[in-house]
Amino acid sequence: MSGEGRVRLLICDDHPVVRAGLRGMLAGEQDLEVAGEAANGREAVELARSLRPDLVLMDLRMPEMDGVAATERILAELSQTRVLVLTTYDSDADILRAVEAGASGYLLKDAPREELFAAIRAAMAGESPLDPAVASRLMRRVRTPPENALSGREIEVLDLVAQGASNREIARQLWISETTVKTHLLHIYEKLGVADRTAAVTAAIKRGIIRL
Repeated sequence: MSGEGRVRLLICDDHPVVRAGLRGMLAGEQDLEVAGEAANGREAVELARSLRPDLVLMDLRMPEMDGVAATERILAELSQTRVLVLTTYDSDADILRAVEAGASGYLLKDAPREELFAAIRAAMAGESPLDPAVASRLMRRVRTPPENALSGREIEVLDLVAQGASNREIARQLWISETTVKTHLLHIYEKLGVADRTAAVTAAIKRGIIRL
């Protein structure tokens, strides 16, 4: 924190209007201070390294480096820094990747400002603030019988299938063999009750597991 006891924040979002809006909202809170702004994950890592913020408000989908990769790198270097995801996406894939990367909390951008302020303070207190919609998705996932729930790796594979990647491309991106990719796909088809990759993507989008 700053010498005055304020929480120093780094805002990371690729949309200038969003960054300006957040800065304006946060300016009215005496215990919060915006130390810097980054337009992508790479800038966030560099600025976090030099500014050493208490908390990073992190968007997920950005050019050059996404929010998950940036979160992993920041937390690897700055263990005291918290990362609070602030995004428009609430698919299982986005949530699981962010949580696995070490994010302290997950909010959606339509959250009221009071909820955002409270989430920042909660994260700084060691809590894990979650948007109600995100908490609901996580609860539903916990309640899903394990044999029917897609694993984090299966969701990653399916997300890449949805982006049009071939088995070879998926194998290269995830550092696994093509045989392993095919095995994951067979498990995905069985769990979703479908017969091919197109049907799997369609079913996963309908259930909110992935998002295009």
